[in-house]
Amino acid sequence: MVKKSKLRFGMNFAYGGTGVFETLLINGPNMTTQINLFEKQLEEEVYLECDLDSSVALVSLAGNDYTAFVAKHADLEDLPAFTTSIINQLAKNLERISSLGVPKIVVTAIEPMGCLPQAAASSSYQNCSEIWNLISSFHNQILQQTVLKLNSECEKSVIKILDLYGAIRSAFKSQKHHTVQESFEAMLCWCDNDFSCGSLDESGAKKYTVCKNPELSFFWDSVHPSQNGWRAVYSELRSSLHQLC
Repeated sequence: MVKKSKLRFGMNFAYGGTGVFETLLINGPNMTTQINLFEKQLEEEVYLECDLDSSVALVSLAGNDYTAFVAKHADLEDLPAFTTSIINQLAKNLERISSLGVPKIVVTAIEPMGCLPQAAASSSYQNCSEIWNLISSFHNQILQQTVLKLNSECEKSVIKILDLYGAIRSAFKSQKHHTVQESFEAMLCWCDNDFSCGSLDESGAKKYTVCKNPELSFFWDSVHPSQNGWRAVYSELRSSLHQLC
């Protein structure tokens, strides 16, 4: 049991590897299920209406839905329609959070997926993947239009967007590396094909290597920013965070 005194700082319902739909994470609770868990806390009066009055809900949608889509579809022609379906479901989720009494909601723009190492691998880490960055831009464009519509229709909550796309691109460019390739080479962990960071083969041999200067890394694996990476992203966001409150 968690002490009541600690609950005043909020509660995290997010679950790594999930999305608005079912992803590659088997039996992972999607965003709808996570909101169900939040609603249960309200029903059990863990949080009261007066608590929500001064609360902000952070809704984070990363790329897990896209990863699942690509794993199941060889053709990317249906991606625009899939993006629209993602945003439509996300909108329903935001409306539901609003209906539960949260007055302020912050939703993240999706990151520049083309600048994740797994996407940049197609160019041998010479450049970010423009195709996937265009997909991210389209996602964020539809998200912005949707949030504007929700704000015009919703009287209970104010919804704002946290621009992770711009912050990550700016942070990525500001790293102390001369080329894009050098930025990727500063990843904390490099892995052999078909393995991930921390993987061992049948004999117990490591199938990954750790970079010489982990404190300079921007990613710790093929998709996740390292502590240093997130520090750089936060530095880009810090001056605008007060606008979200």
